[in-house]
Amino acid sequence: MGPMIRVGVDVGCKTHQVGIAGPDGTLLEEFSIPHTQEGFTEFFTRIEHHRRKLGLPVAVAMEGYNGHARPLDRMIVEKGYRLYNVNNLKLARFREIFPGPAKTDSLDVRKILELFHLKDHLPMAKDVLQEVPEVPKENEKLKRLTRRRRQLVNEKVRVMKRMQADLQAVCPELLGLTRKVDNLWFLRFLASCDDLEELAQLATEEIREIPGIGVKYAGIIREWQKGAKFSAEVEYVGPMIVADARRVLELLEEIAVLEGAIEELCEESELARRLRSMPGFGTISAAELAGEIGTLNRFSSEASLALYLGMCPLDKQSGQLHGTRSPRQVNKRAKAAMMTAVAHHIWEVPESRAYYERKRAEGKRHNQAVRSLGRHLVRVIWSMIKQGRDYELGEVECLT
Repeated sequence: MGPMIRVGVDVGCKTHQVGIAGPDGTLLEEFSIPHTQEGFTEFFTRIEHHRRKLGLPVAVAMEGYNGHARPLDRMIVEKGYRLYNVNNLKLARFREIFPGPAKTDSLDVRKILELFHLKDHLPMAKDVLQEVPEVPKENEKLKRLTRRRRQLVNEKVRVMKRMQADLQAVCPELLGLTRKVDNLWFLRFLASCDDLEELAQLATEEIREIPGIGVKYAGIIREWQKGAKFSAEVEYVGPMIVADARRVLELLEEIAVLEGAIEELCEESELARRLRSMPGFGTISAAELAGEIGTLNRFSSEASLALYLGMCPLDKQSGQLHGTRSPRQVNKRAKAAMMTAVAHHIWEVPESRAYYERKRAEGKRHNQAVRSLGRHLVRVIWSMIKQGRDYELGEVECLT
């Protein structure tokens, strides 16, 4: 990195502490800005003042890229400044090695600037500051949409568990009408009345009008109605069950809309398209991986990508102890998507299935065997994207 104006930003929820240093590391200015458009304007005005004065390019390092700093991080890239993300975990380790007298936002900014100045000379500083490359817009959108979908899915699971527990307490026979509490016809049946007890009084014609309920399910419901009983707490728990059923139906609609948008974006994203060409890598898993990875330009090697995806356990050896440990730099969302995709891949590709079974026979647990195969597939993914080609079955022949 040549001579540059270096800017450090300690990101907060409502305000951000900013420090500006010259190319020799000298602190030129330090100030705080609110997370508002006025604050962003002040941020760029002050930086531009020093840029015009010194005639040097600008590089900005900030904590929590794509987090509380949005949309400031996007504006920095659009302005043409180089943007670096501060690895909070490694920054904490740096503080332990070179402890300061206290911890404040101002001291954190100065520590970031100090690391910035040492970046070209100290390997640890280079690891703490990672330049943010340009990510395709479609992958940025996939990241936001898949994270939103995951939040809605988690909410749906929570609501359904709560509803199932309430049904078990109020009317277990009603719950026994279905094997799965998330069956659409059952949810619509629960949501068809404001009072849960009214379900026992519905006529056959009214039941048949509920979408998804035909002759078979109507007969099952009629049999239940003949001996329907509710516990005493149905008076106040019943409305909760109805509200939860309606909320689950709303969530299913929202999730379906998101999945339609994700499907369209996957066609636009080269990374998602390449991943979908791999057996077992469905639309959602490929979209989540493409969104979380963004671009391979972020990674120096396929080993770095494997570490990010959680497919590369680290050795842990001390004396007679030999084992592994999970790295803390893993993207948990990407790891979950990769584990799901690899598990499906095992069932669709015989060579991968044989490799998995061999690892199990060696004494590895299920997740260990899946990660072992995942480590090989990361090499395949890296090669596919770098060479601009789709998956070929011969990629896994070397496993057998």
